Amino acid sequence: MNNKEFLSTVMRKGQFPSRVVNQQVAALVSELTAALEDEQTVSISSFGNFEVKKRLERVIVNPTTGQRMLVPPKLVVAFKPSQILKSKI
Repeated sequence: MNNKEFLSTVMRKGQFPSRVVNQQVAALVSELTAALEDEQTVSISSFGNFEVKKRLERVIVNPTTGQRMLVPPKLVVAFKPSQILKSKI
């Protein structure tokens, strides 16, 4: 499902005008992004948790050349689904 399909589904189920749905989804994404940029954990009940995790520095090997390379540490976003979401899937 892409963004356009998601917005049209929310409009149909909630019977809201497209302008309102677009604003609300944009606000949700904006707040979620801001919280993750501050390295906060975001919990949405019945859905799951978004959190920022640090990936450590590691060595990788290029399979075609066999050359070893060092990958620097970085921050990644992780999602852990709730038990309710797991049971529905």
